[in-house]
Amino acid sequence: QVQLVESGGGLVQAGGSLRLSCAASGRSFSGYVMGWFRQAPGKEREFVALITRSDGATLYADSVKGRFSISRDNAENSVYLQMNSLKSEDTAVYYCAASTLVGRTTDALTYNYWGQGTQVTVSS
Repeated sequence: QVQLVESGGGLVQAGGSLRLSCAASGRSFSGYVMGWFRQAPGKEREFVALITRSDGATLYADSVKGRFSISRDNAENSVYLQMNSLKSEDTAVYYCAASTLVGRTTDALTYNYWGQGTQVTVSS
């Protein structure tokens, strides 16, 4: 079992940056694939980025590629999402999630644990 707590959301102007953090409690954090998802009002939750558990390989949604960067610190039981060049369409609640599956999975249903979410609002 792992508990996830996100932080770092807020209000930012278009073109600005934010860094989201996700702190995990519980054991074996390094054994989870960690992902970020987001959900805008009236829309379904969508995949943003993931980082694998061993080699730290990353995968991004096309909509954020080149602007967002995911990283993890297994010693600190944390995962981060650096968001640059933010656009109004990035406005959403951002969720941190952990998966026990091997490999890269962008399907929210394959993630076992979720944080409560943090709001990101980008003003144009």
